Parts: sequence; C-alpha cells; structure tokens
Amino acid sequence: MKGRVLDECALLMTERDTVATALEDLESGREIALGEGESVALREPVPFGHKVAVTAIDAGDRVRKYGEVIGEATERIEPGAWVHTHNCESTRGRGDVASASGAVTEGERR
Repeated sequence: MKGRVLDECALLMTERDTVATALEDLESGREIALGEGESVALREPVPFGHKVAVTAIDAGDRVRKYGEVIGEATERIEPGAWVHTHNCESTRGRGDVASASGAVTEGERR
C-alpha cells in the first residue's frame, strides 16, 4: 500500500499532504500519532473514507491529498477537523479553477 498508516486508523498518502483519509469511523477526541512525537486530536467525528486535516489550513489555501491539490479551503481548517464540502471546495475536474490552483487536470495526466 502506498502511503503511511497513522495509528492504524488513517492513511497519509504522501508527506506533502495536508489531509489523511479515515480508515474507519473516528470519534471526536481521538488522538492520532503523526510521528516524531506529533499528534492531532480529532475535533469532531470523521466518517470512514473521509478526510481529516493533519495540519492547519488557512482559508484559500490548497488542500493536498495524493500529493496533489484536490481543493481549496473555504474557511480556516484546524488540525484534526473533518475536511469535506462544508470547508473545502473541490478543484478536481474543474478546468475553470484547476490551472489557477495548480491542480492537475485529466488532460495533463495523459
């Protein structure tokens, strides 16, 4: 499996990513070890398959997963927060914003 499993409950695909993917339903307050003595406490429940911020992301900053930009934060996102449509706008598949945000479009992958 590519990436690094964090505390057997989340997957960080690359070290450049700002979000990890929950490998199970995660409860608020759970601590996830990030490595090198760092951890993040979940601020809210994060459903299986959803994203959790592993670092602070300011409004307008790029959200990175798979080592790529997948979206833009619509508000400040604190470490341990659930990252979804309420605080992140996708840039994937949106040619109108992809080139401005640095996201890779389908045409650029080929």
